[in-house]
Amino acid sequence: MTASAKVASALLLLGAASCLPHPGGARGQAIDLSHGGQITVTAAGGFDWDQKTQTVTAYDRAQAVRGNVTVTADRLTAFYRRKAPPPGSPAPPSQSTDAGSGANEVYRLNALGHVHIFTDTDQAWGDRGVYDIDQAVMVLTGKGLKLVTPQDVLTARDSMEYYSQTRMSVGRGDATVTTNDGRQIRADVLVGYSAQSSPQPAAQGSQPLTGSGKLEKVNAFGHVFVRTQTETVTGDRGVYVPDTGIARIVGNVHITRGQNQISGAAAIVNMHTGIATMTEHPGGRVSGLIVPNEANPPPTGTHQ
Repeated sequence: MTASAKVASALLLLGAASCLPHPGGARGQAIDLSHGGQITVTAAGGFDWDQKTQTVTAYDRAQAVRGNVTVTADRLTAFYRRKAPPPGSPAPPSQSTDAGSGANEVYRLNALGHVHIFTDTDQAWGDRGVYDIDQAVMVLTGKGLKLVTPQDVLTARDSMEYYSQTRMSVGRGDATVTTNDGRQIRADVLVGYSAQSSPQPAAQGSQPLTGSGKLEKVNAFGHVFVRTQTETVTGDRGVYVPDTGIARIVGNVHITRGQNQISGAAAIVNMHTGIATMTEHPGGRVSGLIVPNEANPPPTGTHQ
């Protein structure tokens, strides 16, 4: 097959990928390739089409676009399959798995090298990426992992996952969420949940912008670290609600302000005021080190 034929076949395959059903309709979602019309792929280095593995690979400044979602990488590989007939319809006659036929659909996209996936509002970076279109799940690995929304920035060392259907983001390995007003929480694993977003108004004849949902809650697991303007708080687990600015940290909790330190089983951190308060169950104890000349000793009271 000539290079031009490969290009034509690849473009036809990806353009023929059907809109997959999406739970709850086609409301705006951040970084969601599971719906939104045709997938268009371009590349400076051309395409390879492998009928045995049913893949099409684009090389050199490869780009895939579906609706308002764009994926760029050094190499993109699209996995395709025979499209299932609608329920109740007669089975189609046997056909070859020709990438140029309209009976195929793309169900997975692999990206390798300088991966960047973005919408009008959200962006994510990594070295390697996999997008499962059936499940609407993106997984990024490699160095410099980052997911940026208008409200916050999530970074991680080992991997980053985004689940479009549940609007859940997961950072693994020294994961950090930093809000746009400077509040920060860090842990071995961070799980963030965002609110349902709606598409923004668009000009006539154009597609609506893909909106980003507001961060509603962050669950933190392992070596939790919270920093305020005056204190640092560490513990085993935590829950942070950005709207209230309140974080609850439990398990081997330590509050540090300057040279002052107190320890206990649980703490409430007000990220708006920068004040952390140790809390205990009835009969619990709080221990600490208070330096007399420290200008702002930490609160030592408990809440029963």
